Amino acid sequence: MSPILKEPPPGPLGRVGMVARWRPVHRVHAAILRGLRDRSEQVVIGIGSSNRYNAANPFTAAETARCIGLVLGEAEHVQVLEVPDLGDGPRWAEMVRELFGPLDLFVTANVWVRDLVAAFWPVVHPIHFVPPDERAPISGTLARVAMARGDDWARLVPPEVARQLRAGGLVERLRREFGDKIITRHREEAGSRYGSTGDDSTKE
Repeated sequence: MSPILKEPPPGPLGRVGMVARWRPVHRVHAAILRGLRDRSEQVVIGIGSSNRYNAANPFTAAETARCIGLVLGEAEHVQVLEVPDLGDGPRWAEMVRELFGPLDLFVTANVWVRDLVAAFWPVVHPIHFVPPDERAPISGTLARVAMARGDDWARLVPPEVARQLRAGGLVERLRREFGDKIITRHREEAGSRYGSTGDDSTKE
C-alpha cells in the first residue's frame, strides 16, 4: 500500500490526480483546483458520479466540466475526465487506476476513496492546496441547499461559476427539479448528525 501523506512533498509536483463531484464548483474547490494547477506538472481532474443526474448531482458532467474550465482558465497541463459510479468500490478503484495512469500523488478528502486508491498511489488531503485565507466551511451540500432554498448561493461559488450557472438557468432548474428533495434530505441528515462536527468542505 502507498503512503497516506500528512502533507504534499515540498516543491513542484509531478503528475497529480483528484476525483470529486464538483457540484457545484464552490470557492474552496476553486482554491484546490488552482493550487493543483500551479504546483503540478500535470493534473488529472475526475468528475465523480459523472453518470448520475439527481438531487446530489444536479448538474451534468458537461456543465460541471465547463465550470472547472472557467476556474482553471487556459491550462494545457490539466486534463478533465468523467468518472462514473459503478456501485462497486474495488471495481471503481481499478477503473480510476486505468483512467488516470501513473501518478505521483492522488488528492482526496474522502476516506473511502483514500483507502481504495492508496493501493496504487500516495494520497494527501486537498486542504494543503488551499491558502489559509481561502479556507472556509463551504461544501457542495451547503451550496446546493442554498440554491434550493433561494438563499444567497452566489457568495459560496467563484464569480465566474455564478455567472455560468445563471446564464444557463441551472439554479432555477435545480430548484424546479430537485429543490424539495435537497431540502428534505438536508433536514434528515442534519438531524442524524446532531452533535457531530459537520462535513468537510473539500469532500464534494
